[in-house]
Amino acid sequence: MNKYQLVVGLEVHCQLGTRSKLFCGCATDGFGAPANSRVCPVCTGQPGVLPVLNRRAVELAFSAALALDCRLAETSIFARKNYFYPDLPKAYQISQYEQPFSQNGGLDIKLEGGKRKRIRIHRIHLEEDAGKLLHAIGAVELEYSLVDFNRSSVPLIEIVSEPDIRTSEEAYAYLTALKEVLQFVGVSRCDMEKGEMRCDANVSVMPSGSTKFGTRAEIKNVNSFKNVKDAIEYEYRRQVEIVESGGKIVQETRLWDAERMVTESMRSKEEAHDYRYFPTRTSSRSRPTRPGSPNSRRPCRNSPRRGARGSARLCLCPNTTPRC
Repeated sequence: MNKYQLVVGLEVHCQLGTRSKLFCGCATDGFGAPANSRVCPVCTGQPGVLPVLNRRAVELAFSAALALDCRLAETSIFARKNYFYPDLPKAYQISQYEQPFSQNGGLDIKLEGGKRKRIRIHRIHLEEDAGKLLHAIGAVELEYSLVDFNRSSVPLIEIVSEPDIRTSEEAYAYLTALKEVLQFVGVSRCDMEKGEMRCDANVSVMPSGSTKFGTRAEIKNVNSFKNVKDAIEYEYRRQVEIVESGGKIVQETRLWDAERMVTESMRSKEEAHDYRYFPTRTSSRSRPTRPGSPNSRRPCRNSPRRGARGSARLCLCPNTTPRC
């Protein structure tokens, strides 16, 4: 095993602590609520609707970026990420691709013996969540799947690290430190039992001393730090066994089975071109306003009255401009 070096990069999805969804006024308290009770024509993608960006979500996203030492972009653009899945009613997700709102940050983690290591953060982007597929009701397994759209269009940030992590312990320490920062600055509650923080781990191995990364496998939607640690350790052993037996690692998406303590193949790993990203006209460009500028304190002329649930900071202008 010492002949091979583990290489890990983490993608962490974190639900922002807003009261309303990213592009509509539906409440974000859908966990535990009756299925499909927090939905409207906007978050279910009905024809003719016009999504409007939640200003508070942008503010929280910027707070996370600054807390993680990232650089805010002058301009960021939303893009449609096109793919079909039953819990995605529009058949595309509003996300960011070529121009995310922040890049080039980092987070220091504590290791055994008092050592510290900096894990670089490649980018943070803002996007909407998908719905949730239900394959069972309580202990009763279903022969079909049900869809709950309460979570659809809930605001998320995706924090993408560089592949700087070299052990499962470092991955655990990074996630622990990241959660502490996000909770401290009030960006999110990070309640993993409610799906407010989820992790995808990109795992590969390379010969010790090499600088060329191996083919990676992505372990999708792991919902606890312990499971992330266990999944990385298993995937390292699996890939080393394949390489030593003369096999070839396949780039794919895998799922972690916590009961059997193994990863299982889910599908071949998509590349960016598979999603056919393109800028969306349903949500505008966003620009951070410089402190002290003439527009930094000017209220939006179309903002709804204060006191409306989840809308006090929601801009209703058809195009988001620096003054809004």
